[in-house]
Amino acid sequence: MADSQSVLTVSIVTPDGKVYDNEKATLIVVKTQLGELGIMPNHVPVIASLAVDEARVQSVDGKETDEIAVNGGFVEFSENTATIVADTAEYQADIDVDRAKNAQKRAEARIQEAQQAQDSDALARAEVALRRAINRINVAGK
Repeated sequence: MADSQSVLTVSIVTPDGKVYDNEKATLIVVKTQLGELGIMPNHVPVIASLAVDEARVQSVDGKETDEIAVNGGFVEFSENTATIVADTAEYQADIDVDRAKNAQKRAEARIQEAQQAQDSDALARAEVALRRAINRINVAGK
């Protein structure tokens, strides 16, 4: 068994509450606005803004990697505790793929409408919705 200095505590919270909690992780990988960030025990403290992508958490046994669709927010790490505060997040097993595909279709239609109307604000919102839907589909498909 790993000692307390060689494990991470990882929590993912959203405005709706805690989505994920793991007190025995050895690695967390997230996608920040500047690229991918891997955090292992005793990493220097860090705060980073997250992109719409997945968070991967490897458990102590090394056999299991949890994947969580994270939509924006930030990660804060210090004293072997990583906390992700996200706009929304879904554990891989909880993702409704049909719902995500419907969201993808709606976002694609809104992109077409915004392009025709030359509405840059609506286009930006629709593109974010599309990235979120695709992220959920990708994470669920693994």
